[in-house]
Amino acid sequence: SLAGGLRSRFGGGHSGSSEPSSLPRPDAAPVSRASPDNMPPNSRISQLAEHVRAPARELDIEDLAKRAWPESPGSNGSSGCSTCEASGANAARPVPAATLAPLVPSPVAAGQAPKLPEIRTADDYLKTLRGRNVGVYIRGEFVKDFVDHPIVWPSVNCMAETYRLEADNPDLGSAVGFSGYRMSRFLHICESAEDLVKQSLMQRELGRRTGSCFQRCVGQDASNAVWGTTYDIDQKHGTKYHERFRAFMAMCQSKNLVLGGAMTDAKGDRNLGPGQQEDPDVFVRVHARKPDGTVVLRGVKAHQTGVLNSHWMIIMPGQRLEDNEKDFAIACAVPVDAPGLTYIYGRQSCDSRALEGSDIEQGNAKYGGQEAIVAFHDVVVPPEYIFMNGETEFSQSLVERFTAYHRRSYICKAGLGDVMLGAAATVADYNGVAKASHIKDKIIEIAYLNENIAGTALAASYGGKAMPAGNFLPDVLMANICKHNVTKHPYEIGRLTQDLAGGILVTLPADQDFRHEVAGPLLDKYLKGKKGVSVEHRRRILRLIENMTMGRNAVGYLTESLHGAGSPQAQRVLIQRLMKLEEKKKLAKHLAGIE
Repeated sequence: SLAGGLRSRFGGGHSGSSEPSSLPRPDAAPVSRASPDNMPPNSRISQLAEHVRAPARELDIEDLAKRAWPESPGSNGSSGCSTCEASGANAARPVPAATLAPLVPSPVAAGQAPKLPEIRTADDYLKTLRGRNVGVYIRGEFVKDFVDHPIVWPSVNCMAETYRLEADNPDLGSAVGFSGYRMSRFLHICESAEDLVKQSLMQRELGRRTGSCFQRCVGQDASNAVWGTTYDIDQKHGTKYHERFRAFMAMCQSKNLVLGGAMTDAKGDRNLGPGQQEDPDVFVRVHARKPDGTVVLRGVKAHQTGVLNSHWMIIMPGQRLEDNEKDFAIACAVPVDAPGLTYIYGRQSCDSRALEGSDIEQGNAKYGGQEAIVAFHDVVVPPEYIFMNGETEFSQSLVERFTAYHRRSYICKAGLGDVMLGAAATVADYNGVAKASHIKDKIIEIAYLNENIAGTALAASYGGKAMPAGNFLPDVLMANICKHNVTKHPYEIGRLTQDLAGGILVTLPADQDFRHEVAGPLLDKYLKGKKGVSVEHRRRILRLIENMTMGRNAVGYLTESLHGAGSPQAQRVLIQRLMKLEEKKKLAKHLAGIE
């Protein structure tokens, strides 16, 4: 499989104290192993990393956290990371852009085209999903070949749309990575604020094209977060995690693979930490360690978006960890077809309509999202795919760095909001009320709310800063404001759109009734709207609105908007830390003449 043919390297299950035979190491990758010594000298990431490389001295966690959560010089507000409260004069900060040498061209010789990856088209991608040793439990049935299953296919097709965007708009949908390959922008390590902006524009465009969750944002944001965190760990502990991760990402770029990000654990009793749980397996953890550095994992990850449609998962801890919770401080890469993984498909509202054979009833029959529970039982991970192993002090900075990327990624909901705006205007037109002033005002409100989401996401991207590892981190405050908008605005947009649709939205008879020899003609007679608009078209737009506000794509547009990348209070905590309240009190006191 394009997961690298690595099933043998990840072995079977772990059996008691018996040692598995020596695990073979990865085959030679299509590109050379990326390390600080053998990276192309004109690589943009390598050049930038040299300019912001930390000094060769022992660093403490306060220094590293300051880099991850920068404050403006002289700020008396918090940096946004709870490990960053100390304000030492020597705390490292992102290097101002003016002090950096211009980024050199991509590592492709002048006049030559970038290298092309193995997966180049949507059809290429779909072929990689078939014939894998991956099965899933769906509605109590074990499904071996799930790609064409009616409930699963819309999510597969939605993921495939990311490859179609690469072909349709290469500047937006693809990028030339540090490996020299032109691959999906979802695999790109952001080398500038412009890269962050293009990510955001790409995500909105895919939301427009699919009206659904296209499932690749978590892997994109995980790879950028792990890139920086592995560098910081190496600087403190002298480990080789960053070199390993560069090699892994170079392999993924050369093949143009899909990465899933696995952060959320089942958590058990939320009042207890991972090490205090009655059953430790409600978190992914290291169950056993081998002398050669191999680890064996047990536990569970929940709400895993697009995991079955991915080739690899990047496993990460999901919260701050204590010193005695080292077994839970594990970050690594695992192929989706690794032995010991069990997948259970998440139920979505109205998903069984996909089994009825009517595209109208589904509302959006082409595209859908996907979530699954992933159980780990003795999953073997070789050392070359381990990027954190017990460094508990870096767990929170990894999580908060990931959320900075991911909360900004919720600009995808502005793409879905563009679809909702179009649906609201269309249903108003079909009902014959599009010219009424109060109808126009509601449509304007939808546009206003939607652009608030997009604007704050773009502000976060435009405000990105260079980090020590050479990649760019979005503005943390604006990323959290974007996500906080997303916890509210899609619900109001959905409410306004349902208002414009009318009660027929929830009382519309089934497609079988419209095809019935007696009921059908009656429905066609009595459910007409504006002259010139067919009943079928009216039904289709109503079912789309239902799909996005109550049906299977409401998972991504509403509830995921509320809880994905952290529930609302998580954003409010960071906004409080970053709002620089004391500085702003001084501004007010100065103007008021208060000394």
